[in-house]
Amino acid sequence: MEFIWDGLKQAVDLLAHGDHDILVVVETTLQVAFWSTILALALGLPAGLALGLGRFRGRRVGLAVANSGMGLPPVVVGLVVALLLFRGAPLGELNLLYTLKGVIVAQTLLALPLVAALTAAAVQAVPTGLLEQARAFGASRAQVAGLALREARVGVLAATIAAMGSAFAEVGAVVLVGGNIEGETQTLASAVLVRVSAGDYGRAIALGTILLGLIMILAAGLTFAQQHERRGPLGRAS
Repeated sequence: MEFIWDGLKQAVDLLAHGDHDILVVVETTLQVAFWSTILALALGLPAGLALGLGRFRGRRVGLAVANSGMGLPPVVVGLVVALLLFRGAPLGELNLLYTLKGVIVAQTLLALPLVAALTAAAVQAVPTGLLEQARAFGASRAQVAGLALREARVGVLAATIAAMGSAFAEVGAVVLVGGNIEGETQTLASAVLVRVSAGDYGRAIALGTILLGLIMILAAGLTFAQQHERRGPLGRAS
């Protein structure tokens, strides 16, 4: 157990002194999480609204696909994206393989079903009478969609946090699409894997501590929002 204690002490020292290599990995991770979440929201929110509010043929199939997408194996998604980005492949001319942009694309594809499915579920939980009342007063589709999003805001926040959490914890797609290049495409999760394989437990523990801290911040944010919602107008009325 002594090597674990030594690793913890080394981790504390690295974090206290703001180790440059660790800061670079943290910056890369935050970039991947931020941009992949933004892109997933831009695509997933409209899709989730359509699946949650729409009445069209194929809607159930769309919901099934979105729900199934939440369980996609990240390594399979990474493999498919990498194969499409290889030189000579259909998307090879984009030169995204082994780049940060390529990692963001792969992570967006992983986060998209999460956002769409969770948004659809949250919107479906909004009282139908409220939306029908809005329509009766002449609200447009965009206004009804805006009302649904506002009423389902905690669910949408959960979808956002799920997308970011997925980006923080992802390894397979990062390694396959980004190559896990140190200083360029290496993220916290993939860096931990490399450091453990190299026997550098102190740095692995430091990276893992930061990763765990980011996940805990996300979880705390969602919990705060949920509790704040419960203490809203309905909570005060009771």
